Amino acid sequence: MEKRHIQFKSELQTRATENENEGVIEGYFVVYDQETELWPGTYEEVAPGAFDESLRAKDIICLDNHDARIVLGSLNSKSLELKSDSKGLWGTAIVDLEDPYGKSAYRKVQTGKVRGCSFGFYPIREERVEKEDGSFKWRIVEAELIEVSITAFPAYPQTDIAARQKDAAAIKKQKLEQRKAQLKEKMKRA
Repeated sequence: MEKRHIQFKSELQTRATENENEGVIEGYFVVYDQETELWPGTYEEVAPGAFDESLRAKDIICLDNHDARIVLGSLNSKSLELKSDSKGLWGTAIVDLEDPYGKSAYRKVQTGKVRGCSFGFYPIREERVEKEDGSFKWRIVEAELIEVSITAFPAYPQTDIAARQKDAAAIKKQKLEQRKAQLKEKMKRA
């Protein structure tokens, strides 16, 4: 299974700490029950509690724009705290301002240049929900959370939606075949 990302606009904030060499970036890195449009007629959302097991079982890191070279914090180092509540996954990253990349990321959020959040995950269990208007969405019920990121572009990278596009094409083809079968059956009865 491929790692996927969901990005969205967030209200990230910064604040100073008692240590002048540290700054805090905080906000919701995941918002539950918020549909993200992958492309017209196809959506994805995260169910509350989807990451509960990951939060108990593994180290999760905070990155700048999914770049593994720019680690802003981690659970294991206690420089990242993640808490799931009814709204979503709230994160607090304590950023090392002596690290030029950390300082740059902190300033981008502080000045409002970056307001997007993202998270990288492997889906474990998801549901497909068909809507009355013919569109559909995937609801992620359980997933392995790998990382959370600040990001300038709260939109899906093309590489991350390729698998979804194949799934959507297969669903559309299946619906078309079902419709053809229904029409053939009606013609036989007429």
